[in-house]
Amino acid sequence: MDFLAAFRICGSGLAAQRAKMDVIVSNLANVNTTRTPEGGPYKRQVVVFSAKPLESNFDDDLTDALRMVKVEDVVEDKKNIKMVFDPNHPDANEKGFVAMPGINTVVEMSDMIMVNRAYEACVTAFDATKNMAVKALELGKY
Repeated sequence: MDFLAAFRICGSGLAAQRAKMDVIVSNLANVNTTRTPEGGPYKRQVVVFSAKPLESNFDDDLTDALRMVKVEDVVEDKKNIKMVFDPNHPDANEKGFVAMPGINTVVEMSDMIMVNRAYEACVTAFDATKNMAVKALELGKY
């Protein structure tokens, strides 16, 4: 069994979930940001994952089955802008409406819980693989 392949797969999952958590935190931090350097309100960010083939020494049947996760891109959710009536806001238009980020904190928090659980699953898989490798080394001593 190739333990390093399992470690690479778990490591790619950990890195991908960390990147997604960073984006969620950024979305939550900017939930009320109405002015950005690009102009207009903050636009919600979304992480795009893709599967990346694992390059290993497995035979051809297993090579096609093993994949690592890769952060392909972080894209803006451009359609998610809401107009809020607040004529006293400095960024209000002539009708008194302010363009606000359409970030739903409940959705972001539930995504954060899912990312946390996926991260924990990757850590558990990594730990289990490490324990198997240690046990295999211990068997070799006798």
